[in-house]
Amino acid sequence: MCGIMGYVGSRPAGPILIDGLGRLEYRGYDSAGIAVLAENGGLSIHKRVGKLETLASAIADRWPNGHEGIGHTRWATHGKPSDINAHPHADCTGDVAVIHNGIVENYLELKTELATAGHSFSSETDTEVIPHLLEHYLGENEELVTALRKTIGRLEGAHAIVVMSRQHPGTLVTARVGNAGGVVIGYGGGENLLASDLPALLPHTRRVVFLNDREVAQVTATRVTYWDSEGRPLEKEPQEIPYDSVSAAKGQHKHFMLKEIMEQPESILDTIRGRAQFDTPAVQLEDIPLSKEQLAKVRRVVFVGMGTSLHAAMIGRHYMERIAGIPAEVDNASEYRYRAPIIGADTLVVSVSQSGETVDTLAAMEEAKRQGALQITICNVAGSQATRIADGVVYTRCGLEIGVCSTKTFTASVTALYLLACYLGQARGLIDKERLGGLLEPLARVPYLAGEVTKREAEFERLAHQFHRYNNFLYLGRGIQLPVAMEGALKLKEVSYIHAEGYPAGEMKHGAIALIDREMPVIAIALKDDMHDKMMSNIEQVKAREGTVIALGSEGDEELAAKADHVIYVPEASPLLSPIFTTIPLQFFSYHIALRRGCDIDQPRNLAKTVTVE
Repeated sequence: MCGIMGYVGSRPAGPILIDGLGRLEYRGYDSAGIAVLAENGGLSIHKRVGKLETLASAIADRWPNGHEGIGHTRWATHGKPSDINAHPHADCTGDVAVIHNGIVENYLELKTELATAGHSFSSETDTEVIPHLLEHYLGENEELVTALRKTIGRLEGAHAIVVMSRQHPGTLVTARVGNAGGVVIGYGGGENLLASDLPALLPHTRRVVFLNDREVAQVTATRVTYWDSEGRPLEKEPQEIPYDSVSAAKGQHKHFMLKEIMEQPESILDTIRGRAQFDTPAVQLEDIPLSKEQLAKVRRVVFVGMGTSLHAAMIGRHYMERIAGIPAEVDNASEYRYRAPIIGADTLVVSVSQSGETVDTLAAMEEAKRQGALQITICNVAGSQATRIADGVVYTRCGLEIGVCSTKTFTASVTALYLLACYLGQARGLIDKERLGGLLEPLARVPYLAGEVTKREAEFERLAHQFHRYNNFLYLGRGIQLPVAMEGALKLKEVSYIHAEGYPAGEMKHGAIALIDREMPVIAIALKDDMHDKMMSNIEQVKAREGTVIALGSEGDEELAAKADHVIYVPEASPLLSPIFTTIPLQFFSYHIALRRGCDIDQPRNLAKTVTVE
């Protein structure tokens, strides 16, 4: 989650920007920068690779003297971490400064167009096309807000953008596109602020407005004005954030589970940042110190996990075999050490644990360590026991997940496992640059597409309202979607206390088909992939027994719509990454059924966030 901070008012802007970015440090970053519009009318830009204190020390006693500014902490996606690649970025004239959270998916096309028109670039980033587009539209005598609106119309992907201009003193303009980057505007007395998350604003104000998709705002010290993507004015009333820390953390959401479902586009983006390089295809996993020689010796991968993490591990197995070409298997961590597993020095054990403290997973890791296996853990908590046992870590960078039922840590773990498989294939020389580019290109689009799925919450809510009185569900999947079916069933059990079973669709005829009747709704995952025809056959078998089918399908699949009773469409995407898009609707479905049934959603009965007893 790149940190974004903006200020316009009567106080010195620089210290407020640094303090706000410091309150967003939990998001992680590799560089930081600020831009302040000085009293002499010049843009004073300071940026440094490394931690925020490095930037603050570089500024030291020469803070820029101005009352308006923007600040940013960055995870690299395009271009290595460096002073030059850090934000803010400026246009050719030095009139415009931009900070940005997101991936400009079509930046190469835009950069070529702008370079042909005479624009010169100083960084390796995708972000730098934004100030140059703004420069182009401002050169056509457009207002700053109009120039930003036209600019976002050219960008593909999901974005949060903040702009400052020497020619428009006392004004910040900002826009949000998609759901992979938030913008919150804080109303103060004689000053206004904006940030990517509430913690940066709460020391100054508790009156805030959250920008929605494709909304644009102009912020001055005394007024905030809003428009939609077509330039139509919007009326948005600030809401008062309660003073207690729990309510403040929930923001505009009723439950943490809902908040964390909605945060997935951004947590996925944060898991990608700084690791996947898209311009020159490469994967860098900063916390895996294993050498190429060590990785070359790996002949077998064993995944271990529990619950939701086990389901992520099952997807990781597909990645490891299909991307990295290494034989892989999956074990339930609670059973692993009790069957005297055979592990050699050529075995890589990959554990998945959002907390890094799950007792059964730790026991499996200790057994693997005893037998001399290499270990990598996928984890969300720095310094946890799993990260201390393992030889390497891929952190999921989700921030705190408060809801007991894991949501954002699941999809972030899947993303991390995809990166790990690419990394191992690259390190072992099994993936060339061309193939790696083909694997990373669809990954860049995942945050945007995940955001598109979250926009359809109302559709999933209506479906949940139709089915909340049922007491049994069967979830069917095949191939890479089987773990999603199991995870969907687990979410329903955890949060709504409804009996649900995730089942291999091909296994249905060997017993589970006896359960199907009008009281047993079946949720079938039937995307247009290599399992589509087989899943269609399974759906027909359910319908022949008067079962009700809720199908998850690829956008525009009319054949599926003709056979199923209800269809949830998800975006067409790389089959390997599609589990992310089929998971999110099932999370919403479980949440809204539980809400309708009056369950304790964030703290379901009998469950703990981290299981620390066997």
